Amino acid sequence: MKLRTSMMAAIGLAFAATAAHAEINVGVTVSATGPAASLGIPEKNTIALLPTTIAGEKINYIVLDDASDTTSAVKNVRKLISEDKVDIVLGSTITPNSLAMIDVVAEAATPMISMAASARIVEPMDDKKRWVFKTPQNDAQMSTAIIEHMTNSGVKTVAFIGFSDAYGEGWYEQFAAVADARKLKMVANERFTRTDTSVTGQVLKIMAAKPDAVLIAGSGTPAALPQKAFKERGFTGKIYQTHGVANNDFLRVCGKDCEGTFLPAGPVLVADQLPDSNPVKKSAVEYINKYEAAHGKGSVSTFGAHGWDSGVLLAAAVPTALKKAKPGTKEFRAALRDALEGLKEVPAAHGIFTMSPNDHLGLDQRARVMVQIQGGAWKLVK
Repeated sequence: MKLRTSMMAAIGLAFAATAAHAEINVGVTVSATGPAASLGIPEKNTIALLPTTIAGEKINYIVLDDASDTTSAVKNVRKLISEDKVDIVLGSTITPNSLAMIDVVAEAATPMISMAASARIVEPMDDKKRWVFKTPQNDAQMSTAIIEHMTNSGVKTVAFIGFSDAYGEGWYEQFAAVADARKLKMVANERFTRTDTSVTGQVLKIMAAKPDAVLIAGSGTPAALPQKAFKERGFTGKIYQTHGVANNDFLRVCGKDCEGTFLPAGPVLVADQLPDSNPVKKSAVEYINKYEAAHGKGSVSTFGAHGWDSGVLLAAAVPTALKKAKPGTKEFRAALRDALEGLKEVPAAHGIFTMSPNDHLGLDQRARVMVQIQGGAWKLVK
């Protein structure tokens, strides 16, 4: 009897261990503090809205803050993989952090979905980046939208000022290439850091070049600094920002100096202004309703939607991966990577995702609209 009791106990422990391994652990690192906090906070809030079960399996989200710091992002992802044994990593918020995480996830053969914008995160494809996916639109896609609007508005010359990091460099690289192809002349190229308190020198150099328009390639509230400096100096040309500023914190900090600014953005930013025939409207409104139900009317931002879309991709891929392996194993992580790469026509808040071995973003032109800031609000440019 004693032996039978011991055997039953052993079987029970074994079952419990199996059940524990069946749960899917999702590691998340976002920039909830530091210069990128206005992007990372809505992402962190959104993770709390993601499903807690997928295909009958419990999902455990382990959320860490990297403080907008590259070293902390790498430290976080190492902890998530080695200590928390995660099956996938979501994050980080900004490009420098996401780029720094690639070596770690590739070495551990763990898939990652970044919420940062630069095309460099998933291009060019190689043995390391085959483990990496991302949800924000590429800077090349958004550059095309900006330049189309510029040329249609009679802009002939343009100046560039961007972050002095991978985000700014990625934007300059893509924007300059498209501008050259469309015969748009670049007359100045300046940089500033996310923590700068003055950009007077750069702005004066740009104004001396007398461009018809300026593109500011920054993200979050730091991108308001050059915009305010141009207004203070009396610049009368068109000002463009990137989709890195599409949140209410930027509007609050920039105030009236933002009026008239153009930017490309995901459809979710102006979902209520889209026609019902827009293929992204339904899935975008679904996210907005969930976020605002939890955080209040008008609280939603496009950055939280990038986090939401990472959850949409995960939910779409998990059922396929579960057919091949159990969570908590290297086979499951590989199956999850393969499933993400095979996703087709998945509707999300920012667009419709179709992945392939050479395209780990999967968004097309349905994922962008042009927007103008009018009266302190985002208005769809029709």
